[in-house]
Amino acid sequence: MEFGPALYHEFGEAWKTRDGYRLAKTISPELTPSQLSSIWQSANGAGSYKAARDDDVKAAIKRGLSSSSARLDGIGQKEIKGWVEVYFAYWQAAGILAQVQQTSSWTNAYEQWKVLINALIQGYNSHEFEAWTIPCLYVAGKHLRLFAMQADEHTSVNDNSATAFQDDFDPELQKHQKLEDCARVLNKVFTICLSDRAPLEESRKWGLYYIVNLLFKTYFKLNATGLSKNVLRILTAGRGDMPDFHAFPKSQQVTFKYHEGVLCFLEENYAEAEKHLTEAWNTCHKDAMRNKELILTYLIPCHLITTHTLPTEKLLEPYPRLQKLFLPLSRCIKQGELHKFDIALQEAEDEFVKRRIYLTLERGRDIALRNLLRKVFIAGGFEPVAKEGDKPFRRTRIPVAEFAAAISLGSEEKVDNDEVECLLANMIYKGLIKGYISRERSIVVLSKSGAFPGTGV
Repeated sequence: MEFGPALYHEFGEAWKTRDGYRLAKTISPELTPSQLSSIWQSANGAGSYKAARDDDVKAAIKRGLSSSSARLDGIGQKEIKGWVEVYFAYWQAAGILAQVQQTSSWTNAYEQWKVLINALIQGYNSHEFEAWTIPCLYVAGKHLRLFAMQADEHTSVNDNSATAFQDDFDPELQKHQKLEDCARVLNKVFTICLSDRAPLEESRKWGLYYIVNLLFKTYFKLNATGLSKNVLRILTAGRGDMPDFHAFPKSQQVTFKYHEGVLCFLEENYAEAEKHLTEAWNTCHKDAMRNKELILTYLIPCHLITTHTLPTEKLLEPYPRLQKLFLPLSRCIKQGELHKFDIALQEAEDEFVKRRIYLTLERGRDIALRNLLRKVFIAGGFEPVAKEGDKPFRRTRIPVAEFAAAISLGSEEKVDNDEVECLLANMIYKGLIKGYISRERSIVVLSKSGAFPGTGV
């Protein structure tokens, strides 16, 4: 959109209808380079913006906004002044973004876009911007994060070649410099929304969860989950003065619950993680396949720990990447194949570590071992009945040597009886087996009812 009558008309129409999303489109950088260049080169009565002085550009923007809002109620010169600063910053950003593909000046793009979001922050602090305009913060915050990552990526590439002989250079220190700066700016936006004391129906608190989700994405990228927990604590403390969570858009609910679930997962609070991730899964749009895949990445390991259940092939059918990750492990766990489980875990180790689920999935070996021992129990058959018509019971006194033979076969390495007793004691302690070990007789005495809880045997 060119700077001129069209933009000023959109500003006026958005203001007249209190349409924050329509207003936000007037500062969107999601345009082609030629469209951005057109904004930069736009002209009106003041002449070419490209050749004009900054004061002349601001004066032209002010005239345009004032003329478009002359017939509007409720907008004053103080607010107009704030929007002049916003659109002036946007005009400057458009000039940089129009050339960014040729010049690779992502750092400049980030810095100029930060000027724009700071102008918005100033608008809410000092120029009486109203709550219905918060979608402008969404657009500004979303792209600040994207430009920060682009700037860091470009800086990293350049530094690799430019600092080869600088022994005191710490590449990790510079790796996410702009993204860390972005997090500080987004925190200011979060504070602006959180601290609003207006009645809820016209409060900036309606922007909280969108900004919180941006902060989560930023902190996760920075591997700073502790800062995410701080945000959660602040939200929990202020929830009494906030709109009901389920009144926010479902897309924001899903993103928030996903990150809340992952945070619980990383703390090994699997029950809470399962609760939040399940809510995210149930709320997620049926066609949002990428989001559903991300949720399942953590929900599947949660189910493995909390209910010892495995994903079905039908569940994973729409997700080829998850099939590759989880189906080999699931088959090994189901069949109690310890050696094959170790191989499957090792082959996908890099991907599991990257997704931060390796240590959780490693605990699936206990379930595989449980299933192997269960096979021994079933193969033992039934005790002889005392008289005809009595209900038969499975053999519950099983020599440790039988379990040792099965474990040695399943793991493809010799395991002695002492080590097997340790493994069995651990399984009993974890509640995967009900029974006790009689060391004097070298047998395991299993419960006559539910020797392997949750397996139907």
